[in-house]
Amino acid sequence: MQKTLVVIPTYNERANLESMVHRVTEVISSIEVLVVDDNSPDGTGQLADDLAAANPRVHVLHRAGKDGLGAAYRAGFAWGFERGYGYLVEMDGDGSHHPEQLPALLAALDAGADLAIGTRWMPGGEVHNWPTSRRLLSRGGTAFARVMLRSHLRDITSGYRAFRASALRSQHVESVASQGYGFQVELAWRIERAGLVITEVPISFTEREGGTSKMSLGIVLEAMGRVFAWGVADRMPGAAPRRRSVVNPATPTGGQQADRA
Repeated sequence: MQKTLVVIPTYNERANLESMVHRVTEVISSIEVLVVDDNSPDGTGQLADDLAAANPRVHVLHRAGKDGLGAAYRAGFAWGFERGYGYLVEMDGDGSHHPEQLPALLAALDAGADLAIGTRWMPGGEVHNWPTSRRLLSRGGTAFARVMLRSHLRDITSGYRAFRASALRSQHVESVASQGYGFQVELAWRIERAGLVITEVPISFTEREGGTSKMSLGIVLEAMGRVFAWGVADRMPGAAPRRRSVVNPATPTGGQQADRA
């Protein structure tokens, strides 16, 4: 396995951060964590500093203020590029993603994937503690993106992902301007459209128990608007050609079956 960095963006996640960081560092002995904190008023940044002082595999990047999920990940990825990490992982800091499932994502990269997506909406995937309305919103958003972008990904909005650093560099991740769901959709779509190899790995997603969700109507509308615009532009005469991607849906037992787009 390559040198691996888990990037965890935070804003007011003091209630969840310590548990998440401990779980990540325990699951794989060599893995490192970067907490990217947007000047949380609840003291998350100070807690992150305390965790870093106690564990040399924990690092902290402080940013001036709340600037969105996409900007936090771009900053975290740039930090990782500068320090030579081969694998970079996105993981929420609210406890919804299970660090214990990270080895399956990294195994997909070891097997040749450029991007491994932790997927809720495939055999073996689960969602816990979501009301029906939230499930419908997520499934509907995914279906809309799949149709508009002609994507074969089952969970293009998922925020639990592992990338080869080379794949992120090749897609100029610093130029991805979207935030929230839009950032996740755009980045996965760029990698799929470029013809790189993507593996979808079933995960269990659990709604946060502490803190407050950052999801808002504005984030949803931004994502839908951008997806619609990308889909229209992709169908216009003169649009850049789409390359044939390889999407490998991993089975719950860890096998893979190729599905050429």
